[in-house]
Amino acid sequence: MSEANREVITRFYQAFQRLDAEAMSACYTDDVLFSDPAFGELHGRDAGDMWRMLTTRAKDFSLTFDNVRAEERTGGAHWVATYLFSQTGNTVVNDIQAQFVFRDGKICEHHDSFDMWAWSRQALGFKGLLLGWSPAVRNAVRAQALKGLKAFQASR
Repeated sequence: MSEANREVITRFYQAFQRLDAEAMSACYTDDVLFSDPAFGELHGRDAGDMWRMLTTRAKDFSLTFDNVRAEERTGGAHWVATYLFSQTGNTVVNDIQAQFVFRDGKICEHHDSFDMWAWSRQALGFKGLLLGWSPAVRNAVRAQALKGLKAFQASR
């Protein structure tokens, strides 16, 4: 079972490298729980739609992943995404640790963690350097991310 789960993680990130959100979403259960510092918690279709939105909007994107590991129920990976942040035109190199929970051969929980201050310094520039550590900026980033997701979903 651990090898099959490892293959699911590998398939997920290989699809991400190709910007294939449908293949990424196919690795998830219908009721998946996703979380990260930018979007907070997303459930079910919202998680897949987040990947659809991000892959559709990706500019100057590349992704590497390594340290893929899996056991019978849990797993993890390290990945680095490099991309152009559309709101500022700044290049971001986001270094992320992912944790997974599996059910029935698919990912039922996906939790990404990264340094939000490091991200905001790159994405937002000077404002992120000065205020990226603050809850106010973190909340504003999350609100903007969720607003973008809702607009993307409404346009489909």
